[in-house]
Amino acid sequence: MAGKKVRKNTRGDKEAYIMILPAYLIFTIFILVPIGMVLFYSLTDFNMYQIPAFLGLKNYSKLFHDSEFLASVGNTLLYTVVTLTIQLVLGLLLAVLLYRESRAVPFFRTALYMPNIMSMVCVSMVWLWLYNPNFGLLNSFLKLIGIPAQQWLINPNQAMLCIIMIGIWKNCGYSMVIFLGGLTGIPQSLYEAAELDGAGAIHKFRYITWPMLYPTTFFLLVTGIVNSFAVFEQVNIMTNGGPLNRTTTIVHQIYRRGFLEFKMGYASAMAVLLLVFSLIVTMMVFKFGNKGQDVDVS
Repeated sequence: MAGKKVRKNTRGDKEAYIMILPAYLIFTIFILVPIGMVLFYSLTDFNMYQIPAFLGLKNYSKLFHDSEFLASVGNTLLYTVVTLTIQLVLGLLLAVLLYRESRAVPFFRTALYMPNIMSMVCVSMVWLWLYNPNFGLLNSFLKLIGIPAQQWLINPNQAMLCIIMIGIWKNCGYSMVIFLGGLTGIPQSLYEAAELDGAGAIHKFRYITWPMLYPTTFFLLVTGIVNSFAVFEQVNIMTNGGPLNRTTTIVHQIYRRGFLEFKMGYASAMAVLLLVFSLIVTMMVFKFGNKGQDVDVS
């Protein structure tokens, strides 16, 4: 009726806010408040023993002259690029090979995915035994074929490659499973039409499979970058950042400066930079996340 005011359902609104209040409280207490504290401490000389003094941007300025931190940035980038590249390629290859009906396929899928559900601490302990220079399985195999034993985690030129190998082995199965999910979403009619036009396996992969897997690949790339930035357990357990800082990473430096040297303010500045990197990747998700989903398959 004209001129009659419409009453809002305020009771329903209040009930809705009450329902979502616990989630917002958890997010605020465990996410927003710690982020705010880290931002504040990054501007101070907080060391857990005295009242922090305000330093401004001195901690951030110091970071760009810290050789260990700069080495950790380079090592983290190296780990991210090499691990993700090989992990995505192997994951896609395995997904294509195992995307078929066979009695043996479920076994291989499960076996390849098993490392992903294992704790990184357990994985690190197993590989620490494999890399042992005296009685490790890898050196025992090398001796059988006449190759001298290697100092895997002691040699500065091999240590980071050993850490990278663990990351690939653990996460390759996860990429395979996600790619398998992407393959199931590709209409078979596209492959049938391509076969009618005389397209071979290579052409079908290049012009159908790969373009249709753009969203899946981008998802794995973004989540892989975020996870690689946080690499820590295997480094801390197996090498402690050595030898010669060849395996130290950003998170490992945060741990060392904050919990071993008690330079919480300086470690907080490192954490803020890591947060900035993560935010950049998140913005990339919103900007490019729908790439490849506008393919017309009708």
